[in-house]
Amino acid sequence: METKSYNFANRVIRLYKHLSAEKKEFVLPKQLLRSKTSIGAPIRESEHAQSKADFLNKMSTALKETNETEYWLMLLKDTEYISKDEFDSLQKDCVEILRLLVSIIKSTKTALGR
Repeated sequence: METKSYNFANRVIRLYKHLSAEKKEFVLPKQLLRSKTSIGAPIRESEHAQSKADFLNKMSTALKETNETEYWLMLLKDTEYISKDEFDSLQKDCVEILRLLVSIIKSTKTALGR
């Protein structure tokens, strides 16, 4: 999970650099960058969670940020700042992370009896 999130963050950072330099667009890419880079941090923090509830909270934060990242990707595609191919490639990674996080959260809730 940590590796997938980290690799995805690298791709988004490169996209941010490209959109800022080539397209001179700063607002939307900055929002994407903020949400995407906020996915990996709670995942990393969860490695040393103080409890299962703390772990669940960190994974839930990562899930919210991943969902927000998908929103910004869709907006960049629909406003034609990125191509459909670029979107499809990035969104595939985003959806994979979403699914993994949902699975982790569900199994953690089950273990906590929620």
